[in-house]
Amino acid sequence: MTPSENFRVLGKLLRCAETFSRIAVWVGGALTLASVLLISFDVLARKFLGFTTGGADELSSYAFAISTAWALAFATLQRANVRVDVLYQYFPVRVSAVMDWIALVALGIFMVYLTYFAMEMVQTSWGSNSTANTPLATPLWIPQGLWLLGLAWMCITVALMLVRASLALVTGDLELVKEICGVRSTQEEAEEEAIAGERMVKGDAA
Repeated sequence: MTPSENFRVLGKLLRCAETFSRIAVWVGGALTLASVLLISFDVLARKFLGFTTGGADELSSYAFAISTAWALAFATLQRANVRVDVLYQYFPVRVSAVMDWIALVALGIFMVYLTYFAMEMVQTSWGSNSTANTPLATPLWIPQGLWLLGLAWMCITVALMLVRASLALVTGDLELVKEICGVRSTQEEAEEEAIAGERMVKGDAA
């Protein structure tokens, strides 16, 4: 494959990763909403009906951990992760592009370590048949496994971003490097807010 074909393939893979990550965010949001409804029902039932569903707090904690893990990839693709840019904004374009790449490498290393230890924890829970010390006695490998899959997907996504950003950096496409892993500018954030506001206005008009 020619370099341009490789770039197209990587670009397509990143778009697919973004689509899948967006779906995962929606599923995670639905999971969080379901846990909120369950907790609300549990509180109301305890107050007015004199019984409790049991396990609402446990299930909501699982939902929070799982949805958070699966949201990491989408947040990274959207460059929504927090970056300290006090000095960054004063760097030359080439220096800031290198700093963006280094930040992505550091994030990838951290995620690999986190995922590795999470995998060890899941293996331990599976091997010892550990269950939660609650009335539900949930096998811990189930929520931990779903959490681990979210972390693993984050690692895959960061790897795709890193490969594409590395090739862009080598070929001198600094704008693409910043588009993949750079800090979002104030103008970009303002444009996104304007688009969101326009959608809301159109929705109200409809």
